[in-house]
Amino acid sequence: MTHSIKHLFHINAKRGDVFKAISTIDGLAKWWTTKTSGSADKGGIIQFRFGDVGPDMEVTEIKKDESITWKCVASPHGWVGNMLSITLADNEGKTRVRFSHDGFNQQNDFYAICSFTWGRYMESLRQLCQTGKGEAFGSEGYRN
Repeated sequence: MTHSIKHLFHINAKRGDVFKAISTIDGLAKWWTTKTSGSADKGGIIQFRFGDVGPDMEVTEIKKDESITWKCVASPHGWVGNMLSITLADNEGKTRVRFSHDGFNQQNDFYAICSFTWGRYMESLRQLCQTGKGEAFGSEGYRN
């Protein structure tokens, strides 16, 4: 049995703007880590670096203005094979965001750290879309 981290929240921004933030190298670099590179097209590999290490994600599915799914293909943290998805929907004038990181073998301290950190980065995504400034790792606004 595997475990998942899930987050559900709303962003006061147009769905297309949120989609751009989750589906482009430039957008991802503004809320997750400034060291983001690669190809965000379907089948492409995106490299996310936190210092000199971080995961590589293959874009397995992308639906314009609706969702993106990644499969982790390289990771120093044991995420290889994990699936991550972000799904967007309109809800009362806002964008509803459903985030899921699937594939954890146990709900241990590492799982708890990842859950907390993902919550933090989802708030960074919200801030980017609502104010134009996220708190990506390596950015001026990032707090350790």
